[in-house]
Amino acid sequence: MGPVVQNDDNRGCSQGSRRCGRTGIRRGRGRTGIRGALAVLALAVLASGCAGDGGGVGGAIRPAPGQQPDKAALPEAPPARALHAYADRLRAAQQARVAAARRWGLRKVPLTPPAPPAHKPEITTRKGFEVDDHEELGLPPVFTTIPTEDKVVFLTIDDGAEKDPAFLRMMSELKVPYTAFLSNYLIKGDYGYFKKMRDLGVTLNNHTLHHPYLPALSYARQKREICGMQEVMREQYGVRPAVFRPPFGNYDQDTLRAAKSCGVRYAPLWDEEVFVDHWEYREPDQDLHPGDIVLTHFRGRGEWKGTMPDMVRRFLDKVTAKGYAVARLEDYL
Repeated sequence: MGPVVQNDDNRGCSQGSRRCGRTGIRRGRGRTGIRGALAVLALAVLASGCAGDGGGVGGAIRPAPGQQPDKAALPEAPPARALHAYADRLRAAQQARVAAARRWGLRKVPLTPPAPPAHKPEITTRKGFEVDDHEELGLPPVFTTIPTEDKVVFLTIDDGAEKDPAFLRMMSELKVPYTAFLSNYLIKGDYGYFKKMRDLGVTLNNHTLHHPYLPALSYARQKREICGMQEVMREQYGVRPAVFRPPFGNYDQDTLRAAKSCGVRYAPLWDEEVFVDHWEYREPDQDLHPGDIVLTHFRGRGEWKGTMPDMVRRFLDKVTAKGYAVARLEDYL
């Protein structure tokens, strides 16, 4: 699969950029977005009230002199209360995002991703990542990016060793989507932590029972690792995932055959990996690209020089400075 190139990008921003090193969080753009939305709504209300051919408001027919108006013909008043309530919700949501970004020490408010695509992109195996008879056997595609023109990246988190409550609060308050790939031997001591994660809308996926190097195992043992984890996920979280990531990113034909046999449809890897103190890149240009899948792990101070919130801060500061939003992987599959 080729070596991963390491780059200690301790600033978490693009090279040569002067703006991404500034502190403080801007408010202006959020207010402009609210005013724009209100303007559109107001125009829609006015348009609905002025269309018609009867000469009155909303097309109502004017009564003759001395005649009482027909109440049934009168238009309804513009929905002013609904308009103000919607504006208040937009304003409150933006203020909450600004406050959360400041509270968690971000340089800027994370960008909002576009709506999920109405037509999902076709996912195929990355060139050079195929196994023998990959297409002929209909094996799950192995890929490192999602084919999209949207300026988004996808955050995926592996294993499940660290169970930091602050991480759950941070991601919930910031409204940042991510996908978890779990190994049973690391989560079985606290299934409840990941149930909370699931209840917050996070998709939980398969990362095997014991996180072995799969190509060293027979087909039968690989199937036990993958399909056994499918059953754990069903028992604990109510679903057998359609998405699976092989440990260490290593696999062979038996891996994908076993995964397919127990309902797996996709086998995503990653294009970048973020740590608490640096990034690593698969591509020679050492940069982000639309649709890139970013890997990190459930790790804490025992293995990192920091916490999971520290890692998230580095991740978000970089992608936001480069103009990327974080989208939900499953929305594109």
